[in-house]
Amino acid sequence: MSTTLSVNTESPSSLDADAVVVGYHSGGDAPEPASGAHTVDAAFSGGLGTTLSLLGASGALEEVHTLASLGAVQAPVVVAVGLGPASADGSVDTDALSRAAGAALRSLSSRPEGAGRVVLALPATTADQVGAVALGARLGSYSFDRYRTGEKAAKDTETTLTLISEADGAAEAAERAGVLADAVSLTRDLVNTAPADLVPEDLASVAQQVAEQAGLEIEVLDERALAEGGYGGLTGVGQGSVNPPRLVRLAYSHPEATKKVAFVGKGITFDSGGLSLKPAGSMDWMKSDMSGAASVLSALRAIAALGLKVNVVGYLAVAENMPSGTAQRPSDVLSIYGGKTVEVLNTDAEGRLVMADALVRAQEDEPDLVVDIATLTGAQIVALGSRVFAVMSNDDTVREEIVSSATAEGEASWPMPLPSEMRSGLDSAIADIANISNATGGGMLSAGLFLQEFIEEGNKWAHLDVAGPSFNQGGPHGYTPKGATGAGTRTLVRIAEDYAGK
Repeated sequence: MSTTLSVNTESPSSLDADAVVVGYHSGGDAPEPASGAHTVDAAFSGGLGTTLSLLGASGALEEVHTLASLGAVQAPVVVAVGLGPASADGSVDTDALSRAAGAALRSLSSRPEGAGRVVLALPATTADQVGAVALGARLGSYSFDRYRTGEKAAKDTETTLTLISEADGAAEAAERAGVLADAVSLTRDLVNTAPADLVPEDLASVAQQVAEQAGLEIEVLDERALAEGGYGGLTGVGQGSVNPPRLVRLAYSHPEATKKVAFVGKGITFDSGGLSLKPAGSMDWMKSDMSGAASVLSALRAIAALGLKVNVVGYLAVAENMPSGTAQRPSDVLSIYGGKTVEVLNTDAEGRLVMADALVRAQEDEPDLVVDIATLTGAQIVALGSRVFAVMSNDDTVREEIVSSATAEGEASWPMPLPSEMRSGLDSAIADIANISNATGGGMLSAGLFLQEFIEEGNKWAHLDVAGPSFNQGGPHGYTPKGATGAGTRTLVRIAEDYAGK
């Protein structure tokens, strides 16, 4: 199934389509039509808002009601989606627009015939609103049907979206939203893929294909090159699996760039915990432990498509963490790339080991900023839940800038500290550092402190822990489906855009 989107200035009530989506605000005796909905609302006797009120609609954010138009408008179906209370100045929050558009398209896409031709008559009076509606609709129409058979098999249909707007820059905003949606969808596809179908070599092959299509430079280090190069983290984590590890380096360059950013992604294609085996209930979604690497790959593709005036390198630290007779043992000592030694006290704290290798290597590219993204700790979920990712940094300004970048992209994040007094908990009796802390609590922070040990003095670095937000184990909401979410992908692109402007 494919999705296309175009911008149109005609009246939504007159366009030939399978459905038209309109927005309503809560408040008053009945839901109130939002900007873009008035011609459709007026086409119904007494107003569509009155009918919605009779159906119990309130206009609450993401509330969806589908009605037959009965000839009131050209489209046979009208989808009314809630936008929440109207603001005093009449503006509509872009995040609310994205979520509402996503909820509407999820509802339409669930039909046996698919969404079909959809007119989006949601508030779109500015370029930012156009981008928000386009992004939410594209992401809301996402589905992963690779393993479906019979009636649930992937539909050979096309979703055609027509967004109504006369805003300046509407076409450009819609185009950028399409690039971002494609990037997030690639991340979701990779994370949703069964781990047997995406072992480290497979992920490296996908990266090779993406690089060729996007015009990116690529280098792939296999298990022999990793061992010869001294990448002890990747080699140690991967030695328990019959599927050996890989380190993938991607590079995008622009002739007018004056800044360089490095992204590093954790790519554990399946995490059993190794010999420190996870309980069964914590293992069934561990195909998502490569979300960080998928986000880096997808972000590089989007950055190339947007032609940003910034140089970007991306590292995918890819391994499979399995228990076997060749697996690393608790109390083994690894030598990370660059020479620092790590005592492995828990083989389920493996992500930080592969990330350490890649972080040291990434700094050899001399970037202005290093950002890593990883499903690093269960403690992140305890601290911030399943929708908010953590941002840590060795520079307060950088941390705040990245939180701002995430917020601008509609991704929920929260700044977290790296308390220096917690570093002693990572002391090892026999090596330079241990891979877990002996202190109680603060597991997310101690993991960040571990990574910071591999950042050279003076280099700016930030760490995004996306353990919870990367994979939605609950029900779908807004433009977010059950399963892989693509969390962090858009934030990486926005960081690159911000540095392109510096």
